[in-house]
Amino acid sequence: MDPLVGQVLDERYRVDAKVARGGMATVYVGHDLKLKRVIALKVMHPHLAQDDEFVRRFMGEAKSAAALSHPNVVAVYDQGSHGAHTYLTMEYLPGRTLRDLLDERGRLPVGDALEIMAPVLSALGAAHRAGLIHRDIKPENVLLSVDGQVKVADFGLARAETDSKQTKTGMIIGTVAYMAPEQVVTGRSDTRTDVYAAGILLFELLTGRQPHVGETPLQVAWRHVNEQIPLPSQLVPGVPPRIDALVVAATSKDPAGRPADADHFHALLTDPSLELPASPGHPASPDNATSVLGVPGLPSQSGSLPGGSLPRGPLPGTVPPGSLPPDGSTSVLPSVHSTLPPGGHTTVMPRAMVPEEPPQEPVMLFDRVLHFITGKFVLVTLGVIASMVIGWATWYQVSGKYDHVPKIIGMSQADAVEALQAEGIAYEISDEREYSETARKGAVASVAPGVGSKVDPGETVTLVLSRGLTPRKVPDVAGQSAEQAREALKDFVSLTEEKKPGAAAEGMALGTDPKAGTEHARDEPLVLFVSSGLAMPDLSGKSKDEAYGLLEDLKGQLNGDLPIYEQTQTDPAKEDGSILWQNPAPGTLLKPGDAVTLGVNKKESCFLSAINPFCDDGPDGQGNVQVPWMLGRAVDEAVQKLQERGFQVNVQHRLNSGRVIEQQPRPGDRVPPNTTITIHD
Repeated sequence: MDPLVGQVLDERYRVDAKVARGGMATVYVGHDLKLKRVIALKVMHPHLAQDDEFVRRFMGEAKSAAALSHPNVVAVYDQGSHGAHTYLTMEYLPGRTLRDLLDERGRLPVGDALEIMAPVLSALGAAHRAGLIHRDIKPENVLLSVDGQVKVADFGLARAETDSKQTKTGMIIGTVAYMAPEQVVTGRSDTRTDVYAAGILLFELLTGRQPHVGETPLQVAWRHVNEQIPLPSQLVPGVPPRIDALVVAATSKDPAGRPADADHFHALLTDPSLELPASPGHPASPDNATSVLGVPGLPSQSGSLPGGSLPRGPLPGTVPPGSLPPDGSTSVLPSVHSTLPPGGHTTVMPRAMVPEEPPQEPVMLFDRVLHFITGKFVLVTLGVIASMVIGWATWYQVSGKYDHVPKIIGMSQADAVEALQAEGIAYEISDEREYSETARKGAVASVAPGVGSKVDPGETVTLVLSRGLTPRKVPDVAGQSAEQAREALKDFVSLTEEKKPGAAAEGMALGTDPKAGTEHARDEPLVLFVSSGLAMPDLSGKSKDEAYGLLEDLKGQLNGDLPIYEQTQTDPAKEDGSILWQNPAPGTLLKPGDAVTLGVNKKESCFLSAINPFCDDGPDGQGNVQVPWMLGRAVDEAVQKLQERGFQVNVQHRLNSGRVIEQQPRPGDRVPPNTTITIHD
């Protein structure tokens, strides 16, 4: 019993059953408890999870595949770690692999083979347009669902095309049975290496065999570098010349002779009117025979693609099928002396291990000595060498003196300079900067001459660096769920989140910094504020109606469960009905059932008299204030009180009684502030 079965990863993904085990990971079928759907879980082996390089490559699968939205690519949903387990969650596809189908049927009719190749190339085309290379196309990575869908899986070895020329590790990564010659020799991969592997896949679908096999992966790798791929019609009579031509074009040993990418291969596969590039020198192509497609050695033939089952037979010069273990597992080649099946295994292998001579095909020393001491042979050999040197020099002078600008758009300045120096191309960095749709700040936004252009010796290539990704307006996400807000802001690649209390339920978006509507570069930092819960607003000084309006909004978000109480209190200096205090305090997080109490100002009505001399309802609409009652008060006290309230005072002595017997204006009159009040005693 697998100990992982039955566990729940990250409190969300339940592991139900083990499906398969490879060299890097084990695949399980499981259930997403949050979204209520069946998923596939790819869990890295624990000993590899401790290796940072393997973790990086494993997580690269999620980032590469998640970036592709295509019906023929297995969708990747999530990635994460749970204890010692590093995992991906992916689309679950009930069915089987293309390897299973080949094991069952041996080979496919031409029509069936093309019906499978079309969606495979469509998926690869989407990856190539996104700047990604699969690097490990083989039947094990093509899934066939029970409802007839064809999907490409395992972009675990895919990486951005701009990174594909990094060879500092000196390693070859891939599956030797489907590996292009330049992959073996230099370790470099581009869209054309995927085209080569797809051509091998088409060959295997048509013939039921891989074109090159051997007792070790090294033998298979050497044959890809040094031997031509046989024509499918040599092994299965009746394969149309056009299909032979497709295989020849896709598996050309020279990358320039292949379709440029999967989209071009797909176009050739589906449009019979397009001509395929010639492949001169193919051993099965006599010089005097040329097909309507322009491929030497393929006689013209018209008609529809044949169907049905074709007779099966052994591939001449190959190891019998029963002598090899099952293909499809991922392995790491440990040494030159390892004996591993050469078929569908993903291999990591130092390039220095690939022999320059064919392994296990010894030539008698006596034969070599005999040829060497033959004078005529020596002269002929010297003549051939001299001709080759002269021819090479002439070619270099006439047409080989230039180089081509490599694909450096989107690279960092350091990586771009390294790529140019590796090609021997002079360069300069422009003082100008420009926004880019693809190059982040400081990366290469454009190059002149353009990528792929011919550059003569001494010619300088100018690099223009990016000011950043093209600015866009920040959308208004306030009131959306955090998930909806992230989707709306997905173009901003430096998005971070910050939680804070707000007038919205927990998990709801409150806004952004910079604010909505701001033009903002897509790789500059952008903060999404997410509510950590409903916060009590500051109601102090607000009118009672305004305060109740804000609380009713909160009450609605708490499903009506927010009791509100009020207490009255008198403060003559504040507006009648205004909020004097509140409980809970501003910023306090609210939850259902919490009660809110408000202190509401209520001015008491009063009657101006000697007993209540300062009764005042406050300024009227024109700002006039009420004259207080000073009659009967001592003159000195009356002067002091009037001055305290901002009035000027004029004392007129009539009887000299010492007490106020008359005042002008009269008590209760409304006058402007600072008015002079005349009192008589």
